[in-house]
Amino acid sequence: MKKIVTILVMATGLVVAATNQTKAQTKIGYISIQEVIAAMPEAKKADSSLTEFQNALAQNFEDQKREFNEQDSLLNSKDTAKYSKAQIEIKRKNLGEKYLRLQGYQQQAQQQMQQKQQDLLTPIQKKAIDAIQTVAKENGYAYVLAKDALLAYPAADDLLPLVKKKLGIK
Repeated sequence: MKKIVTILVMATGLVVAATNQTKAQTKIGYISIQEVIAAMPEAKKADSSLTEFQNALAQNFEDQKREFNEQDSLLNSKDTAKYSKAQIEIKRKNLGEKYLRLQGYQQQAQQQMQQKQQDLLTPIQKKAIDAIQTVAKENGYAYVLAKDALLAYPAADDLLPLVKKKLGIK
């Protein structure tokens, strides 16, 4: 009888220990990556750099447009009498090519903007994700979910304050 009680006590202890260990391994947290990135000083610098790049692209487009309009008005004015038919034909051909370049410029500028954004944000995103993974590992979280995709979550498992602390953000 003593043996059975001892075995039951040991079995119960093992089950409780296994349950506690399982609970510790399935610690789940959540975080908003966008909030982490928005709080990072690098993101603010990247944003201002993107704005500056966008303004430069817009200014370049306006310069090309102004140049096109000047050449167009020259060809449509009465001053064309001083040019030969061949010269006017060449100038019209060049003007047509500039027009086509202007039409394609918006698409090219958009692609350049997207590439610049990706070039600037990729290292910032990597740094944020690395910090999240480090904090999760240091604090025993088995899973970290994106907060934006969750409908209900407890306030105690938000990793944002820990990640901000890890990155030195106040």
